[in-house]
Amino acid sequence: MFKKIVLKNGLRVVSVPLKNTQTATVLVLAATGSKYETREINGISHFLEHLLFKGTKKRPTPVDIAEPLDRAGGVYNAFTGEEYTGYYVKAEAGHFDLGLDVISDIYLNSKLDPAEIEKERGVIIEEINMYYDHPSSYVQILWNKMLYGDQPAGWEITGTKQSVSKISRQDLVRYVQNQYAAENTIVCFAGNIPSEKEIVRKTEKYFSGIRANKALKKPKVIEKQTSPALILHKRETDQCHLYLGVRGYDIFHPKKYAFEVLADILGGMMSSRLFVKIREEMGAAYYISADAESSSDTGFLAAKAGVDNKKIDSVISAILEEYRKAKEKKIDSKELKKSKEHIIGKMSLLLETSDAQASFYGVQETLEKNILTPKEIYDKINKVSAEDILAAAKEIFRPENLNLAIIGKFEDEKRFQKLLKI
Repeated sequence: MFKKIVLKNGLRVVSVPLKNTQTATVLVLAATGSKYETREINGISHFLEHLLFKGTKKRPTPVDIAEPLDRAGGVYNAFTGEEYTGYYVKAEAGHFDLGLDVISDIYLNSKLDPAEIEKERGVIIEEINMYYDHPSSYVQILWNKMLYGDQPAGWEITGTKQSVSKISRQDLVRYVQNQYAAENTIVCFAGNIPSEKEIVRKTEKYFSGIRANKALKKPKVIEKQTSPALILHKRETDQCHLYLGVRGYDIFHPKKYAFEVLADILGGMMSSRLFVKIREEMGAAYYISADAESSSDTGFLAAKAGVDNKKIDSVISAILEEYRKAKEKKIDSKELKKSKEHIIGKMSLLLETSDAQASFYGVQETLEKNILTPKEIYDKINKVSAEDILAAAKEIFRPENLNLAIIGKFEDEKRFQKLLKI
C-alpha cells in the first residue's frame, strides 16, 4: 500500500513498497510542462529536461553524472509532458542512496553551463527535425495544433526551432527558480525501498536545499468548436497519416472511465472494431488504433492510422461509420466484458516494474492531488455499463465535434471536408 507524506516545506513524498522485486526507483516530478510556457519560451521545460543531466557543482560533467549510475547498472532518464517533467533512476535496491543522491543533485544544483546550453540547443533542434521527418509523429503535433490553436495546449512540447534558438540561460534559470519549488515537486519511491521513516529522513536530507516559493500556474485552456475542423499538410509520402476524432473528457470528468472503455472497444486491441475493419477486412492500413487522451483540463478520442493513399476516403468513412454505430447502438455484454478485461489485464502487466509503479502513483498526485490504487481503478472500470458508454458516445460523436488531421500528397481540402459527417 502506498503512503503519501507532505513535508514541512510543502514537498510531497509518495512511497510504494513492493514485494518480490530487487529494484528501487526514485522519481522526481515537477508539476510543470509545456502548458505552463509562454510563446517566447515555448520548449523550455523540455530544454531543461535535457540540461539537468549535463553537470552540477558536485558532478561537473555529464560523465560524472552517468558513470556512477552506469557502474551500478542503473536505468536513468527524463521525460517532459504538457503538465509535468520527470527525472528518475531505477537500480538494484542496494544503490538506492546513489539514485536519490544523483536525482536530487541534478534537480536542485544543475550548473546550466553556457557551453552545454549551446550544444544541447543544437541537439533539440535535431530532435524537432526528426519529428517533422516522421509523418506518423508529426501528424499528432498537427492534431494538437488544430484542436487548441495558438495557446500552450496547441504548442509543441519540444518548442519550435525559432523558440528554442532564442531561449537564454537567464530564461532557464528563472524558470527553474519559479517552477522547481517544493510545493510543485513530488518525490516518488517505488520497489524494494527503505522504511517510511527512512524515506522521510533521506528525502529531508537530500532535498533540504529546495526552494519554497510559489510556482507559476498554467493558463486556462480555451476550447471552442462549432463545426468540423480539418488540417491538411501536403507531403510526398507513400502512405498518408491521419488523426480523426473528437474532443472528449478531462481526467476529472465523471464519464472518464466510460470514455476509456469506448476508445478501447473502437481501437485499443487487435480484435477491436477499427483494427478488424480497416486492417483485416479492408487491408488499408498497417497501423490503426484509437485512444482516449485526458489531462487535467483537456481530452480527446482519436483514431490514428497510416493509410494507403488510394484508400484514404474509404478509411475515413469507415472510421466515421464505427463512431456512428457506437452512438446508435449499445454494445453487447460480451464485447464490454472483453474490453474491461483487456484494459485491466494490460494495466496489470504495465505495473509489474518499480519504475512503472512510481510513474503511476506520482503522475496521479501531480495532476489530481489524489491517488487511486490499481484495484480502485479496476473497480471503476468494472462499473462502466453499456448505457454509460452509449451516453458518452452520443455526447462526443457529434458533427460539430469532428476533427481531422492528414499528412499526405493531397491538396483539395474540400474533398475531405465533405466526408466529415456523422
